[in-house]
Amino acid sequence: MFLERRVDKKRSRGWIEIIVGSMFSGKTEELLRRLRRARIARMNVEIFKPSIDQRYSVGEVVSHDANAIRCTVVESSGNILLLSGDCDVIGVDEAQFFDKGLVNVCNLLADQGVRVI
Repeated sequence: MFLERRVDKKRSRGWIEIIVGSMFSGKTEELLRRLRRARIARMNVEIFKPSIDQRYSVGEVVSHDANAIRCTVVESSGNILLLSGDCDVIGVDEAQFFDKGLVNVCNLLADQGVRVI
């Protein structure tokens, strides 16, 4: 998916992408791939994971293939809104461990023109 940025840098619309699959199906690897591509496109990218997820690394999202990317660890979904800043793309790993407010947070970000993965 390729999108051209507007000259005035105002965001016209955002969207939500959901990556689903069974355990060990490559969901985190796909998330990392999409975020890397967004960074290559010089987009402002941030990835968040819940504080309860401490399997591999506290400050990184790590796939089963040992690929990793630095992330921000948050206690609740509301913190994602507070810390998202001027991001073009926001990744959320292990969404099932967040509180129910995550749906509203993702919708608000998309309404603000952010691509939420």
